[in-house]
Amino acid sequence: MKPTQPRPLWAGRTLALLGIVLVAFNLRTAVASLSPILHQLERDIQLSPVAVGLLGMLPPLCYAVFGIITPLITKRFDLEPTLIVALVALTLGLVGRGVAGDAVWLIAASTLTFAAIGVGNVLLPPLVKRYFPDRVGLMTSLYVTALSVSTFVPPLVAVPVADAAGWRVSLGEWGLVAAVALIPWIVLLLHPNGRRQPAQPEEPQPGLLRYALRSPLAWSLAVLFTVAGFNAYALFAWLPSMLHDIAGTPPAEAGALLSLYAAMGLPAGLVVPIVAARFGRVRLLVGIGIGSFAAGYLGLLLVPGTATWLWVALAGAGPLFFPLSLVLINLRSRTHEGAVALSGFVQSAGYLMVAVGPLAVGLLHQATGGWVWPLILLLVASTVPAVISGAMAARPGYFEDERAA
Repeated sequence: MKPTQPRPLWAGRTLALLGIVLVAFNLRTAVASLSPILHQLERDIQLSPVAVGLLGMLPPLCYAVFGIITPLITKRFDLEPTLIVALVALTLGLVGRGVAGDAVWLIAASTLTFAAIGVGNVLLPPLVKRYFPDRVGLMTSLYVTALSVSTFVPPLVAVPVADAAGWRVSLGEWGLVAAVALIPWIVLLLHPNGRRQPAQPEEPQPGLLRYALRSPLAWSLAVLFTVAGFNAYALFAWLPSMLHDIAGTPPAEAGALLSLYAAMGLPAGLVVPIVAARFGRVRLLVGIGIGSFAAGYLGLLLVPGTATWLWVALAGAGPLFFPLSLVLINLRSRTHEGAVALSGFVQSAGYLMVAVGPLAVGLLHQATGGWVWPLILLLVASTVPAVISGAMAARPGYFEDERAA
């Protein structure tokens, strides 16, 4: 494979760069904007613990389903048109959550929202490979950083906006942000010279998709992805309630700590893809992630009321496996087809396993009446699988070569 010569980042692809970053910024706002204002929403819409668990389970479940479907859609309609339809659906879903009148409406609008996000999740890595094959590490850092920002900003503004204008505005305002992300992609689609036509088709070959089911590399990336998502979505759903019960944290402070948890993805998003792409230090990154998880959860288990912010920050540093697995999708594939196949499989299989996280933590909390066993579950599920899958993912090699061998 001939090495790709870097060219100026903005040269002829400014719209693509802006479009990728804007899409990434919209992929976590829906998840992080609900739990801080859940108590205000429940004054108007009655939600049972099962309904709250379902809302926490919806994002990874939708991501898993559309991780499988999206490669099939792009085979027929290509990347950019598929993304535009997903962004329209995302805008409608976000606005729909803000005008929900009952639990069924809220769940239906959330399903549309997370289905659209599931499409965007899968499309970002191949879009990077299409427009920036010479800047994979840098572009992955940029869009993962945008993901991190979109995760910690909503908890910061959710409660103040809900207090000032109501929870409906606090939820629905993110639909306007999603609409802005449509602009560069519509221009790229309509402008005759705006798109960089690939020399080969972007959709995954059926053989690659089938092989991913038995690929050790694909499964190792999927497990790393799962470890990050299992923790993140469980804590997005339950961290404010957990901190209130184990540390006496008031709601506003709990929202700020949730924002801190999410903000820890920012340095990880900036550093991890570049370290992995430029220096290949995958084992070191895996070790840091495992150590952060262990220290954070042990702190919350043993001394939750002391330096609570520190334990939350350490637990939030653990999901560096998320940007690591995303950049490895491109680093461990030679072709566009391989990247789409790996992205679809890793995210669909990963999110399918992640989907049980919020519900499992909620049910275990309900069954035991406390947070000790849920925290033990998170500690074990964060460390043991990462040790095994991290060792496999750190081995150099390519997905297509593994299949050929």
